[in-house]
Amino acid sequence: MKSSEGDIFDPESDIQYGGVELFHPAKIFLALFLTGLVMVFLFLTLGYLYTRIEQGITPIKVKPLFILNTLTLLASSYTIFLANKAYKDDDTEGYKKNLLFTIGLSLLFMILQIFAWQQLMMDNTPVFDAQDNAKSYLQVISALHFIHVFGGLPFLIIFYIIARKRMVEPVSVLVYFSDPQKKLHLNLLTTYWHFLDILWIYLVLFFTINSFF
Repeated sequence: MKSSEGDIFDPESDIQYGGVELFHPAKIFLALFLTGLVMVFLFLTLGYLYTRIEQGITPIKVKPLFILNTLTLLASSYTIFLANKAYKDDDTEGYKKNLLFTIGLSLLFMILQIFAWQQLMMDNTPVFDAQDNAKSYLQVISALHFIHVFGGLPFLIIFYIIARKRMVEPVSVLVYFSDPQKKLHLNLLTTYWHFLDILWIYLVLFFTINSFF
C-alpha cells in the first residue's frame, strides 16, 4: 500500500492514508475547522437575536450594497469552481484566468464590505448606539467573516503565482496538473471558498428576515 508520496496520499484515492482507509487528514482538519466556524457564527447570530429582542432594539435594515456583496462573493465562488474544473481538464489558460478572477472578485468583495458597514455606521440606527450591547455582536460577526475571506486570499495568490511560474512549457504543465497534492489543496481551497459563500448568504438572510420582526 506504499505510494510515491510517502504513504500519505494515493492519487487513485482520496481516502488512502498510512495504508488505512481513512479520509485525508487535511480534509478532516478542514471539516472540523468549518464545523467550528458554523457553531461560532450560529452562536453569535442567535446571541444578537436574543439581545435585540431582550432590549427591544430596532433591527438592522440591510443595505442594497450587501446584495451587491452577495453577488460578488457568489461570482468568486463560481470562478474558483471554474478554476477547479479547468485544473481537471488540463486547461492552463482557463485555470490561471479563473484564479485571477477569483482573487479580483474577493478583493472587490472586501472593499464593498467596508463601504457597506460604513453606511450602516453612518445611519441613524440604534444598532450603533454606544449603549447598545448588540453592537458588539455585529462587529464580531462582520469582522470574523471579513478575516476569513482575507485569510483565504494568500492561498489564492500563491496558487496563481505558482501556476504562472511553472506553466511555461508542456513538461512543467504536465507535472503541475499530475501533482496529487496540488489537486488536494485546490479542492480544499474550493471547499473553503464555497463555505464562505454559504456563510455570507446565511448572514444576509438572517439580518434581512430579522429586520421584519
